[in-house]
Amino acid sequence: MLEGIMASPRLPEIVDELQLRLAQERARRKKFYEETPEGVKAEFINGQVIIHMPARDRHTEVRNYLHELLELFARTRSLGLVRGEKSLCVFPRNDYEPDVCFWPTAKAAGFQRGQLKFPPPDFIAEVLSPSTEKIDRGIKFEDYAANGVGEYWLVDPVLEQVEQHLLREGRFEPSERRVEHECQVA
Repeated sequence: MLEGIMASPRLPEIVDELQLRLAQERARRKKFYEETPEGVKAEFINGQVIIHMPARDRHTEVRNYLHELLELFARTRSLGLVRGEKSLCVFPRNDYEPDVCFWPTAKAAGFQRGQLKFPPPDFIAEVLSPSTEKIDRGIKFEDYAANGVGEYWLVDPVLEQVEQHLLREGRFEPSERRVEHECQVA
């Protein structure tokens, strides 16, 4: 695609149009930061504000259980910081609120109590739902890999499966291990 654009006699016009659109997107992103009410689950993806509906009970149950397990594991081993869906993770172009995310101690050491925006985490888990699965498997999958998220889990609460993807050479590769487990959450 880039070679075709580079060969086009319209290259200067194309570059100008891209710069204009990126400037407009930056303005929308700034507005997103300024106007999105606290407590609203919202993400900024490819220039659009995505407001999420409340989650179904099973989604919330699985997300909470996973968060508790990872938090306990990380805390007892002093590995780093686990946070949930209200932590705004800022990527170069997009902002996400992952269901569960983790930063190792070295990265988390500089975080402040009143901090609103966080850098891309080293680990992210998204609990799939019908309204978010396309985004979780699409732009998030691509963006997380492009920005160094070392491990990405897609958790399916209906099939009770976890897909583990590991970052290798800038791309996610599925782990050879696929976790299928009957989840009995109290």
